[in-house]
Amino acid sequence: MIRFALFWILLGLLIPSAATAAPVPAADRTVVLLSLDGFPAWLWANPELPVPTLRKLAREGASADAMTVSNPSITWINHTTLVTGVTPARHGVLFNGLLNRPGPGELPVVEPWMDKALMVRVPTLYDLAFRAGLRTAQVDWVAILNSGTIHHEFPEVPKPNGAIEQELIAAGLLTPDDIAGFNRKRTPVWRDQAWTQAACHILATRKPNLLLFHLLNLDSTNHTYGPGTAASHTAYAYADRLVGDLLAAIHKAGLADRTTLIITTDHGFKTVTKHVFPNVALRRAGLVSVTDQRVSHCDAYCMVQGGLAFAYVTDPARKTELLPALRAACEKIEGVAQVLDGSRGPELGMPTPDTHPSMGDLILYAKPGYAFQASPMGDAEVAEARTYLGTHGYPATDPELDGILIAHGYGIVPGAHLPRASNLDVAPTLARLLNVTLPETEGRVLTEFLVPTLLPSSPLPR
Repeated sequence: MIRFALFWILLGLLIPSAATAAPVPAADRTVVLLSLDGFPAWLWANPELPVPTLRKLAREGASADAMTVSNPSITWINHTTLVTGVTPARHGVLFNGLLNRPGPGELPVVEPWMDKALMVRVPTLYDLAFRAGLRTAQVDWVAILNSGTIHHEFPEVPKPNGAIEQELIAAGLLTPDDIAGFNRKRTPVWRDQAWTQAACHILATRKPNLLLFHLLNLDSTNHTYGPGTAASHTAYAYADRLVGDLLAAIHKAGLADRTTLIITTDHGFKTVTKHVFPNVALRRAGLVSVTDQRVSHCDAYCMVQGGLAFAYVTDPARKTELLPALRAACEKIEGVAQVLDGSRGPELGMPTPDTHPSMGDLILYAKPGYAFQASPMGDAEVAEARTYLGTHGYPATDPELDGILIAHGYGIVPGAHLPRASNLDVAPTLARLLNVTLPETEGRVLTEFLVPTLLPSSPLPR
């Protein structure tokens, strides 16, 4: 009880001093971008959600009622938007990994953990901070592997010989077995704890100027049990506790008076009651062949992402011939709300098939309550959902896909508020806090959140 009370006293001391202190040179600042994966604004608006630490940060810092996300409303896509300030039409990330299209008749696959250079087509905030001589760090960030512009990291898949990994083992916080079995043997709850320990350790020992930090358990819980359920609320309470651990680490490291914390998300969440199997429909239309319970040939295939699916003709030379049959098969499926031509991608902030090889020839959006599943097996095109009760991927214009945005600490105006922001605005605002220039962003600096010494008319100390 005493420890809990002391935490709130320290947090109360942190807030006014961070906003009113004299300007701190960018090289001495710390900016933390924390993404709580899958945090919808509609849940944030529920006063029964047990997140007292986040509520206090929003109340005494700055916040938006809602944050518009990018299409596709999927994790890697939106995390890349958060650090580039541009839509997927320009940054190029369209999946949680890199889509590999082997060739005519072959099954497309998404390959995770590919090098950042193969995925991200524009400069990122961390690239520019690194080139400006600032210290960069990341914990469980995505589309960032082997970027060459991160000084310190504890990645989504930890490295047995990584420096931070070895230091956490030496400190008794992790074991070699923990690292070896991190993704295969450990639960999302345990991984979030380990990632938080890594973030706190990096803050204490490296004092980076920029830390990108991503927690994942909320997403996992909402997928499994559905958003807004008792399990979901418990996951948010746990995330709130981890945010408290991070704040305590910032204060213990002596960084409280020069740290800005931006807390946001990648997408909201919708409840799922039915699964849609578009590749079953394609199999019935003669576009997919199955032998021995595996796809042996496909003239077309749907790559699913929750509330969205991209449909492809696998042989570009046959696209004109096969696209009408592919569209007809997709339009007949129960639970499909829209079938759009991929050439309309720019209307949604996405590229066209002509400008990006991963862009679908068709874009399928599911109706509310329906989510796409990939399997081409079986007879059912639609089935009741039982173990997958929430998802995202639906159009970013859906208010249930809106996310949260909170800013707190150094340079932030206490009590500042916006009814809506965009995730395109996050990177330019962070760039202003770090005194680096992010070229050609599609968002804006959230000047309403920043104290006058950080606004463009004022000189920024390096």
